[in-house]
Amino acid sequence: MEIVLRNNLILITTEFDTLNTEWMKEFLNHHARGMLFLPKAVLVFRNETLTEIRDEFLKQLSQHHAETNDFSHEFFLRSMLKYGTQPIRIEMKKLEEPENVKVNLYAYDSDTVLISLEYPNSWVLNYLRSQLEVYVEKGTDVSLVVDVSDYKAKARLERALNKRHILHYQIQYTYDNHFMSKLYSDFANFSFGDLCKDEEKEENTHFYTVLECPVGASQDALKKSYKKLAKVYHPDKIVHETPHMVEKYTQKFQLLQEAYTALRIVS
Repeated sequence: MEIVLRNNLILITTEFDTLNTEWMKEFLNHHARGMLFLPKAVLVFRNETLTEIRDEFLKQLSQHHAETNDFSHEFFLRSMLKYGTQPIRIEMKKLEEPENVKVNLYAYDSDTVLISLEYPNSWVLNYLRSQLEVYVEKGTDVSLVVDVSDYKAKARLERALNKRHILHYQIQYTYDNHFMSKLYSDFANFSFGDLCKDEEKEENTHFYTVLECPVGASQDALKKSYKKLAKVYHPDKIVHETPHMVEKYTQKFQLLQEAYTALRIVS
């Protein structure tokens, strides 16, 4: 494990074993709504209501780091606590091989989907929960039951499942031969895209506006604009600013991702 205290964040580079410690998973579970999933990294923003939990996490982190490197952790802990307002970025060591995580999808009918993991994985499950939160009916540490009774819920599910990498975990989705027919049984002779086209037309127009592109722009134009705007609004660029500003940039960055993903699906 390596810990770097920067002016604008605490950077933690670690391995799978540390990611799966109880104190790391507890910290993650409490901050699930305040995380931004980046390529091969997770950015955890400060939550004023979880200050004690954050401080306890930093204490456990400092102690673990000290034991690994054989030094006293008190001084290092005091240094980290001074970064109380800064985000925490957690990423995997580059030499770590991706670990496969199998996620099974099961459709009870066209309205309800069960997402289940073979083994508990807080990182993958919290990513799915963060993307599908408004549609989650119930869940455990290895499963989520999702209400997909309307078109937008199904579109949200599709977009969530398009992401196959969380940190260095590689997600492998599996489902039986009846999954698609059950999930889209209401659409019988029609394609999902055709049926929800009219309903999502206004939303898709908004997505073009978000990406600062004319309606009907080519995939190349969308991609070029998305990359340019993503660099401007990436939270890493302004983590030294006030928490309010970081939150605004994070919301804009997430909206850019949603808009680009949605228009790629539609096109």
